[in-house]
Amino acid sequence: MATREVKPNDPGIDPATGEFRVIGPGQTFRSITEKIAHIVLTPHTPLGWFGIFAIAGGGSVMLMVALTWLFLKGVGIWGITQPVAWGFAIINFVWWIGIGHAGTLISAILLLFKQGWRNAISRFAEAMTIFAVMCAAMFPLIHVGRPWLGYWMLPLPFTMTVWPQFRSPLMWDVFAVSTYATISVVFWYIGMVPDLGTLRDRSQSKIAQYFYGIMSVGWRGSARHWMRYETASLLLAGLATPLVLSVHTVISFDFAVAVLPGWHTTIFPPYFVAGAIYSGFAMVLSLAIPLRKFYHLEQLVTERHIDNMGKIMLVTGFIVAYGYGMEAFMAWYSAQSGHSAHYALVAQAANQHHLHVHPLYSGEHGHVV
Repeated sequence: MATREVKPNDPGIDPATGEFRVIGPGQTFRSITEKIAHIVLTPHTPLGWFGIFAIAGGGSVMLMVALTWLFLKGVGIWGITQPVAWGFAIINFVWWIGIGHAGTLISAILLLFKQGWRNAISRFAEAMTIFAVMCAAMFPLIHVGRPWLGYWMLPLPFTMTVWPQFRSPLMWDVFAVSTYATISVVFWYIGMVPDLGTLRDRSQSKIAQYFYGIMSVGWRGSARHWMRYETASLLLAGLATPLVLSVHTVISFDFAVAVLPGWHTTIFPPYFVAGAIYSGFAMVLSLAIPLRKFYHLEQLVTERHIDNMGKIMLVTGFIVAYGYGMEAFMAWYSAQSGHSAHYALVAQAANQHHLHVHPLYSGEHGHVV
């Protein structure tokens, strides 16, 4: 809903700027602290939480069954052949890394641009990033087909002087994910230190007090602590900002360095980065809107946050649409039979089955492998 469509006397609108408020009217530092701390320290867990946990647990069981079948039968069940070297695992890997980019973008880039509205959504966006990177880290390990030999992808000093193949995109993924995960975890933890100190002071349980006390590393909220906290946040933001661009650029090279029609193109790095931010913010909204309703956070996660995230999605969505258009244009403009037949088969399949089929598994001369 656009700002101009809202009546001027709407309490959710700041009369000075005419935009949605970042925080609902009547909120103070005390009321915000009590609201957030009550969610974490409440002794009664809602029944809906157990239902969602059961659904997530069922999905984890399905994952274990699928992985067991995969390790018994081999990665050939994904349709991996030559020259198609990537299959189901790499597609999932790209998706998980992509949705994790929003957390880093909200935490780092918006912090450097001093966008105060990020504070209400940064915590669960960063948490989403951590879990997304954890899920993504599984797929290079699964893709090799022998996960018990996954340590071969690390540059360990073996006595037989056997080193990883650093020209393999799979190796680039390992270093990209490990670097991204390290910065994301440190950024997530540093940002929560003041929150952990608040939970330590408000907790009634001795065990919780000891736990939050250890995790808050002696936070007292003094001016010196806040100064060091701001400095550390800015330094980490400066380190994390290049990762938003570089990590998914490296991931795009998995496809761009291949010689397959439709993959071997220079549009992939910006195309993948924009797609990652686009899907990442979509996932943040998918989490923020239900949590906002479930925990009654309408005064903290306001329409201003949803509106701003929608604007970012609009911009990145146009960039992704441009990438899709360039793929089709270059297939036509290059006048290469492989590219043309490649997209002709996709269009024919889409018309016949009334489905949108993305040409991920195509071999030479456009024949489906």
